[in-house]
Amino acid sequence: MITVDALEPTTLAAWWATNLGGTIVEENDGFFVIVALGEGQPVIGFQKVDDPTPGKNRIHLDLTSPDYPAVVDTLVENGATKIGDREIPGGGFEWTTLSDPAGNEFCVSGGH
Repeated sequence: MITVDALEPTTLAAWWATNLGGTIVEENDGFFVIVALGEGQPVIGFQKVDDPTPGKNRIHLDLTSPDYPAVVDTLVENGATKIGDREIPGGGFEWTTLSDPAGNEFCVSGGH
């Protein structure tokens, strides 16, 4: 399981479930909300905390989509913030860094 600290776990879990095609499978009175992404896929937990760790996340999700970069536009329309487009120096691999509505950074690419 990948766990994310959140001020509003239910709201954040719903956003991720919608945008990753997942399902909220446990709510635990809003204290620890679990999103299942499907058979053989990781599970994401959203844990209520009073004060999330400030600054840049030390761990983030790297997601891939055959619809990159169009999926980036959809994520932004759904409430993500685009931080910037990136590429490995010399070209060959590109991705976009975004943040979810709570400010957690993640990346999307077309794959490896």
